[in-house]
Amino acid sequence: MILRPNPDVVRVYRRLLAYVAPYWYVIVPAVAAIVIYAGISLTVPLFLRDIIDQLVQDELNRGSPFRLPVLIAVVFALRGAMDFLTVYGLTWVGRSAIRDLREELFDSYLRLPVKYHDRSSTGALISKLTFNTEQVAEAVSNAVAVVVRDSLLVFGMLGMMIYFNLRLTLLIAVVGPVIALLVGVMSRAFRRHSARIQESMGDVTRQTEQTLRGNRIVKIFAGETQEQAQFVRINAKNFRLHLRVAAVRAFGDSLIQYIVALGVAVIVFFVFSGWLSIELTAATFMGYIGALAMLLAPLKRLVNINVALQRGIAAADSLFEVLDEPGEPDRGDTPLARAQGNVEYRGVGFGYDELKGSVLDDIGFEAPSGSTIAVVGRSGSGKSTLVGLLPRFYDVDSGGILLDGTDIREYRLADLRRQISFVSQDVVLFDDSIAGNIAYGALRECSRADIERAAEAAHVTEFAAELPDGLDARVGERGVLLSGGQRQRVAIARALLKDAPVLILDEATSALDTESERRVQDALKRLMQGRTTLVIAHRLSTVEDADRIIVMKDGRIVEQGTHRELIGHSGWYSMLHGMQFVD
Repeated sequence: MILRPNPDVVRVYRRLLAYVAPYWYVIVPAVAAIVIYAGISLTVPLFLRDIIDQLVQDELNRGSPFRLPVLIAVVFALRGAMDFLTVYGLTWVGRSAIRDLREELFDSYLRLPVKYHDRSSTGALISKLTFNTEQVAEAVSNAVAVVVRDSLLVFGMLGMMIYFNLRLTLLIAVVGPVIALLVGVMSRAFRRHSARIQESMGDVTRQTEQTLRGNRIVKIFAGETQEQAQFVRINAKNFRLHLRVAAVRAFGDSLIQYIVALGVAVIVFFVFSGWLSIELTAATFMGYIGALAMLLAPLKRLVNINVALQRGIAAADSLFEVLDEPGEPDRGDTPLARAQGNVEYRGVGFGYDELKGSVLDDIGFEAPSGSTIAVVGRSGSGKSTLVGLLPRFYDVDSGGILLDGTDIREYRLADLRRQISFVSQDVVLFDDSIAGNIAYGALRECSRADIERAAEAAHVTEFAAELPDGLDARVGERGVLLSGGQRQRVAIARALLKDAPVLILDEATSALDTESERRVQDALKRLMQGRTTLVIAHRLSTVEDADRIIVMKDGRIVEQGTHRELIGHSGWYSMLHGMQFVD
């Protein structure tokens, strides 16, 4: 049977080694150290032969008793130094490659479209960046050292055995194909189980992240038992998968040791029986047995490192799947410094999934520069989806959206998004200061005075002044150290600072109390002057002054007009307004 390498495995590992290649200036001396290390190790059977030869013949060199001890001490000191250089050098290379791979993976996360993140588990993506990359580190550092060093040792010890006695070596060569077959079978098992372990770790991360983020809901609804039971189930699966890998590895170790032991037994039989007229001196025989015994350790390490190697290949394959995902489509080449703000939807249709049908159907309206367009309707009518298409979080399936008379897909994506400020009902703050969250991303270059003016206009300074560090106070992960209304005001200040010609407000005042809402509404009115604003609101009282109100139902526009016109029509808007008024 001829064992051929799996072409997919070879492809993945070759691509993985491309991350190592730039560090050849460290790899070359490390490999040289490996060769020296392996060469020095070959002297051990020779030392053993010489010592036994002198003992048996009673020819101890009493004139120079330090020759062999000093030689052994010097040789093994050099061997230890070469081992250090090998391990440290290849570890440095491996960690450098993983650093680069992690940076590329994180950059890929940033470039992937919103649709990819919608269908992917955040926990699984985090697990790839942390756990899977660590598996790859083992495959490109320690695994390379072991494979190169121990492969040289195996071939070197085989050469020593041939040097001592060719016939005996040929006699036990039959175990070579058996070991190769065993390693091939184990490799497939390791790779299969490793891929399942990595998926399981993604589940562990996902469950943990979900529970920790929702800890208040867990506590108030007494969900501790349910969450613990789910975690125990996921953790038990991970435990079983690790045990399977350990069982395959332990079985392989034991079997290889037994195969080598059988080889030793065969050698001893033929030497002692005299059947093949194999005549060896005691010193040569001990040197041969020493070389054979030293063959066992590198063989065992090669089988064990195969676990890390296959685990790394499986992990690398999962990482390359993400890296190969296409980023956000950005085929536009039309530059845009600052838009006037004329927005038009023309027959727009969109659906998240073909199987689930369309979410928006034949949406059409105009928003002239400086106008305020309110989008209202019941939950699930497609309001947030409609405004999410403007900054191209998703691309339309049919029709088109125009900004200043040009299809937004023709603009460069960065230029398009620079024209839009966005405040959503789900406020996202980062673990930074209040000022850092206001001047986020491209706004980092804004002056402190500009930041303070935006904070003042959004009434952020009112609560920031009560904090020890003021605007430099940390907000915690996801802004947990601030109240919902405070987080909302920080997000509005960020939009004020951006000063974009188009503004999207998706329930921007939903988390504010009445007093804060009045102040923020005043700030928003000043911000909205001269800017095109799309407002999504459930409370219709907040959009009565809009230039045009669009009423949506089941992904379609069923009415549009001013507040007074729509009230007079006694249609959907009038019904919704009446229900809220009664409430």
